[in-house]
Amino acid sequence: MNQFNDQALQHIAQYFKALSEPLRLRLLNALREGERKVGELTEICGCSQANVSKHLAILADAGLILREARGTSVFYRVADPATYELCDLVCGHIARRFASDDGWRTAFLATAGKSE
Repeated sequence: MNQFNDQALQHIAQYFKALSEPLRLRLLNALREGERKVGELTEICGCSQANVSKHLAILADAGLILREARGTSVFYRVADPATYELCDLVCGHIARRFASDDGWRTAFLATAGKSE
């Protein structure tokens, strides 16, 4: 990362910050199969339309998704499919960590169970 100046690093940090919220990750995962309307995303994620719209705006501001109005509907899609390569890389790392660290897996599963 030595080749990046402070401004570029700030943009990179914003990108990762947008990925730091579980609901935003669920939204990105819901868009993996293709574009969707806000109502579909609301139903998939089980959240209010206002909450989903707020998080979609953050993802759009970070350049992770694109928004397209068609008539009275607004569709969202992933801006760059390579985003999923990053997510899969991180998920693979976490899965390997689960496999090798029983204490970490137990703590994670206990935390995950509380939010479900």
